[in-house]
Amino acid sequence: MLTEKDIQRFRKETPGTEKVIHFNNAGSSLPPQAVRHAVINYLEEEMTYGGYETNEKYAAQISETYTSIAKLINASAEEIALVENATAAWHAAFQAIDWKEGDVIIATQADYATNYLSYLHLQRKVAVEIKVIPNLASGELDLKALENMMDASVKLVSITHMPTNGGLTVDAEGVGVITRKHGVLYLLDACQSAGQYPLDVEKIGCDMLSATGRKYMRGPRGTGFLYVRKSVLPKLTPYVIDLHAAEWTGENTYIIRQDARKFESWEGDRANILGLKAATDYILEIGIDNIWKRLQHLSSILRKQMANLPMVTVQDIGAVKSGIVSFTVEGKSAEEVQAYLHRQGINVSWNGVSNTYLDMTARNLKEVVRAAVHYYNTEEEIEVFIATLKEMKA
Repeated sequence: MLTEKDIQRFRKETPGTEKVIHFNNAGSSLPPQAVRHAVINYLEEEMTYGGYETNEKYAAQISETYTSIAKLINASAEEIALVENATAAWHAAFQAIDWKEGDVIIATQADYATNYLSYLHLQRKVAVEIKVIPNLASGELDLKALENMMDASVKLVSITHMPTNGGLTVDAEGVGVITRKHGVLYLLDACQSAGQYPLDVEKIGCDMLSATGRKYMRGPRGTGFLYVRKSVLPKLTPYVIDLHAAEWTGENTYIIRQDARKFESWEGDRANILGLKAATDYILEIGIDNIWKRLQHLSSILRKQMANLPMVTVQDIGAVKSGIVSFTVEGKSAEEVQAYLHRQGINVSWNGVSNTYLDMTARNLKEVVRAAVHYYNTEEEIEVFIATLKEMKA
């Protein structure tokens, strides 16, 4: 349980909290000082002593990044690949599958645009079929329907754990029970749940998981990771390889490495990797369970107070809600709301139909504003946010 003293410490270690009320954590969080120091210190050494030489000096710490991330999600270090963002991680897994004509992809109504566009793009090359799990009236996945959809043609179940809008937390563990029963590959997009939710790949049962560093993990932009279960690694062939992912053994032969690093490339941002390690270690120190409880507490307060504003409609669904609070303001576009709040020193973001086409159209929404809180936010900031919304409508 985080105390008031803890929160004040986190805010002191996050200088940005003195400048803005940052409710755009689902876009990109404010990193703590530990992340800044890790990145800048490495860059200063690189500038002074050389890139390769600095890499050699910090090789052990860079390697420990895999261990830290593995600990966060209850995996092993050899199941982790470090990549430049969540999209690269997700695509590394998705494109490594041996797709055949007639294969079925099972997706969700709330899938993020990039994921669904990738299904559609694959269809132009291979005659795969896309099926969408229906939602219950509450907005949650109909797991009974998913069970009925499973047959020998299903190649992949692809789930967005915490959609970009709607406040929903998908029952990822419930999906895992079904995919394990039928022996079907399960890819979890944890872009907005990593660093927010207690991810445990053994409990979830996913075979692959993609995540970014910049959102709830509070790491640098340009960082991300991919988890691939050991038993699944031999079944996946990277779409792209280089001399890091494979060894050239003869004029016409090569060997692809056996661990998840076969999905990496040799070149990468070592400074940002150490920044990601610092961010991960910061989460581990605080405790992901503590973070999740704090987020549920703050987002619940925010939803309740917003529900009392006559011109505001909270657009969240599902039984278990994330720290992402979606809403609309009568008579104002989402972009107008964002711009107004920004002028008052409050950061939020907004999504349009193209971000989650199926979800938005099914719910007759054209756009939503997102106020995404994190554990370093406070009840006082929520009060300022609510008062500012009231003033906008005055």
